[in-house]
Amino acid sequence: MGFKLDRVHVWAGEVMDQAGGVAAKLLLLAQAGANLEYIYTRRQPDKPGTGVLLVAPITGPMQLRAAKSAGLHETNSPVVLRVEGDNQAGLGHRLTQQWALAGLSLQGLTLSVLGDKFVGYVAFDTVADSNRAAAILGDLGSV
Repeated sequence: MGFKLDRVHVWAGEVMDQAGGVAAKLLLLAQAGANLEYIYTRRQPDKPGTGVLLVAPITGPMQLRAAKSAGLHETNSPVVLRVEGDNQAGLGHRLTQQWALAGLSLQGLTLSVLGDKFVGYVAFDTVADSNRAAAILGDLGSV
């Protein structure tokens, strides 16, 4: 079993924590032709009434302008890896266990299965951590 890995360049920005807050930001990106593969939001407990929106990919000049108009900026934190491959029972545990044994702490993790394939987004604190995680995936994929 092999894995396909890609580093995801994430754009982030603050969003109002209210109905339509995220939709308003995504509208500008949709109008610019963005085909987003990663959309993640979370509330900001330390700033009631606001949240954070993370999206990817943003490509080309029109999408860059739209992202900036929506108040988004490219961010290096978190460092996100997109992982995809063949699904099998217990895969999520095997991946996270190997990362844990290597001392890697995850900032976030989302894995989804469709049919016999999975896709996931894994957020790390540093590029070095994401590189170590990718190497572990390479070792698992060759087993």
